[in-house]
Amino acid sequence: MPLPLSYNVRNLWARKLTTALTAGGMALVVFVFATVLMLEQGLRDTLVGTGSYDNALVIRRAAGTEVQSTVDRAQANVVESRPEVALGPDGAPLVSKEVVVLISLDKRGSGGPSNVVIRGVGPAALTLRPQVRIVEGRTFRPGSSEIIVGRGIAERFQGTSLGQRMKFGMREWTVVGLFDAGGSGFDSEIWGDSDQMMQAFRRTMFSSVVLRLNDTTAFPRLEDALESDPRLTVEAKREAVFYAEQSETLARFIRILGLTLSVIFSIGAVIGAMITMYASVANRTAEIGTLRALGFQRGSILTAFLVEAVALGLAGGVVGVAAASAMQLVTISTMNWQSFSEIAFSFRLTPGITVASLGFAATMGLVGGVLPAARAARLAIVDALRAA
Repeated sequence: MPLPLSYNVRNLWARKLTTALTAGGMALVVFVFATVLMLEQGLRDTLVGTGSYDNALVIRRAAGTEVQSTVDRAQANVVESRPEVALGPDGAPLVSKEVVVLISLDKRGSGGPSNVVIRGVGPAALTLRPQVRIVEGRTFRPGSSEIIVGRGIAERFQGTSLGQRMKFGMREWTVVGLFDAGGSGFDSEIWGDSDQMMQAFRRTMFSSVVLRLNDTTAFPRLEDALESDPRLTVEAKREAVFYAEQSETLARFIRILGLTLSVIFSIGAVIGAMITMYASVANRTAEIGTLRALGFQRGSILTAFLVEAVALGLAGGVVGVAAASAMQLVTISTMNWQSFSEIAFSFRLTPGITVASLGFAATMGLVGGVLPAARAARLAIVDALRAA
């Protein structure tokens, strides 16, 4: 015969201070665990959201990043002429031949320098990236020394506000617009005309070619055609896949470091839960003997103490997840180790992270309660009643 859940709740409530302290320790561990997963998820969402599944991105074979890639004009023209490329309303291919370089800018407040992506784009760039919207000012005029700045850059770096002039690439550039890229990686970039950027940085080759597929199923044909063409030394990737790969190194580091810390902290939380449950067993020896005398089996006693331990863990888990959810209001920036440029992103809490965090909390409670529950279940009826 199992003990009613009200019995477990009443026992936890009777020890409010120790219950609160133990659950609080677990809450801190769950907070760290959840924020690590949210940080990783935020980074992945930011970079995956940067690319579109209907777009293909062409770079030099084995380049890895756009910064390392070079695509000469002849090869870019071959890519542009492929039949898999969609056409715009004016009949022109929806293609943006782009050049990507890094410059160093001083941050607001600290004044410390950090790398920022400068992207020279073609006329179709905004059509290819519908998530990019001009929110202040206007877009740059082709053939001019005008630039538009991602909102994340404008908020974090000096000299990037609307109307200000910036000097890089041996010329001055005027900020004529600010754009919002919907939280994607483009928010951490500065855009201008690709031909002007190539002249300013003395480049003779593009970094990449971005194109819209006329049919999402046409990508394998495009990929095979580019790889088999002896004139070309490029490879094609779906834009969404390319940017997802850019997050792998940093996301893996965040996950490994964070989970290692969480495991270390969880050891302390488990020990705390174990001490609390051992104290509960010691204080309730006579009560356990009475329950056994009333006919409750060892399994019922074991289950009751395990339920209390898991409840402690879940209570801490709920508090930890609730605290972690507030981190969604925070935006942080760090260096993307693939492109060596700064990228801004936010913490993202998903249902999967919530379930994983609560499961982690319940597991801590269960592990911490196993030995005390086993001890309670092994108490002999006579010895327990004699203790009274």
